[in-house]
Amino acid sequence: MGEALKVNEKRNALNRGIRWKFRCLVLVFVLVYLFLFCDLQSLAEEKDGLKLYSQSAVLMDGYSGRVLYGKNEKQVRPMASTTKIMTCILALEMGDLDDLVTASSCAASQPKVHMGVKKGEKYLLKDLLYGLMLESYNDAAVMIAEHIGGTGKDFARLMNKKAEDLGCRDTWFITPNGLDAKETDETGKERIHSTTAEDLARIMVYCIQQSPKKEEFLKITQTQDRTFYDSENKHQIQCRNHNAFLTMMDGALTGKTGFTGGAGYSYVGALKKDGKLFVIALLGCSWPPYKTRKWSDAGILFSYGLKNYNKTDLYKHLGKTEPVPVKVEGGICWGEEEKSFVLAKEREIELSQIELSALIKEGEKTRKKVILPRKLDAPVREGEKVGSVRYYIEDMLMGELSLYSDRSVKKMDILTALGHVLSLWRI
Repeated sequence: MGEALKVNEKRNALNRGIRWKFRCLVLVFVLVYLFLFCDLQSLAEEKDGLKLYSQSAVLMDGYSGRVLYGKNEKQVRPMASTTKIMTCILALEMGDLDDLVTASSCAASQPKVHMGVKKGEKYLLKDLLYGLMLESYNDAAVMIAEHIGGTGKDFARLMNKKAEDLGCRDTWFITPNGLDAKETDETGKERIHSTTAEDLARIMVYCIQQSPKKEEFLKITQTQDRTFYDSENKHQIQCRNHNAFLTMMDGALTGKTGFTGGAGYSYVGALKKDGKLFVIALLGCSWPPYKTRKWSDAGILFSYGLKNYNKTDLYKHLGKTEPVPVKVEGGICWGEEEKSFVLAKEREIELSQIELSALIKEGEKTRKKVILPRKLDAPVREGEKVGSVRYYIEDMLMGELSLYSDRSVKKMDILTALGHVLSLWRI
């Protein structure tokens, strides 16, 4: 009897062990399935009801640079070949498109995707830019960088300087092609080739809105196919634009794709429709085999922008600022010139040249604030800037217009007073 009891206890313990192992095995299968087939990022509900695969994403107003939607938009991440929008715009601004560019051994050794150039081969800079932006050739990027900057490292300095000038404080360029890289900077800090979704979108806004070479940039990135040769007509290069989104959505304007093992799939692009201009940036938008998820995220963000935002001229929306009196101290105030103030007013010429356009969502608050000193000290010249009007959406400053004095007020001193008395005697 005792022996049978022991056998039963052993059998029960064995069954409990088997059940526990089976449960663990089921849990492992579920986790593997979710990781391989479901992409856990897609299961979470995003703010504003948007579901995105991208680990970082941003929708930006292409006119003002204001962030309209963000998901980890300030998180620093590798950006792969979206880097090449900076390489392209610097080459357009600093280079001569008819220059012949010679391939170095460094350029010839670049990994795929590449043209397969050989050391010493020469190509026109403008052809290399098409290869850079349409096919994303890594060797073309190095050739361009060395031609413009002298060395790849010096070109990276130019890239970082431009990023800093644009207000992109969380961006660090090491390579001109976006290949994953790390280095120690001059302060001893370890850096990786990286940006944020917000910074990347801001660079694209510059490329298509603010750069003196914006038209050239758009022409290159909108081209579907291009064929060119080296300077000796021995090596033919055929390029096809890999920005499939150009034909996916009405209004798609420009864009650049990217992929590395460290960055995942990335994309930066712009869309213009119904007078609205949007820029998006997507970082870490899944890994193989989910190559097309970036197009899903792009469509979601652009559709959200088109549906919810309207282009508004803040100046017209908030109305003209009426002239405001500002007291002037220390000026001449005779009987015939008794006003001790000037009127701070808008300048008509400036108004005809400025457009304070922004994309605004229903319910967002807009306001303007007049900035003027409590008093001015003479002398004050007619047309002198004496203040400004600042325009806001919520608490974000969107633009500023100057206010100018409507007349001159001379300073009261002995010589001015004497001159004024003599002028009265002449009368």
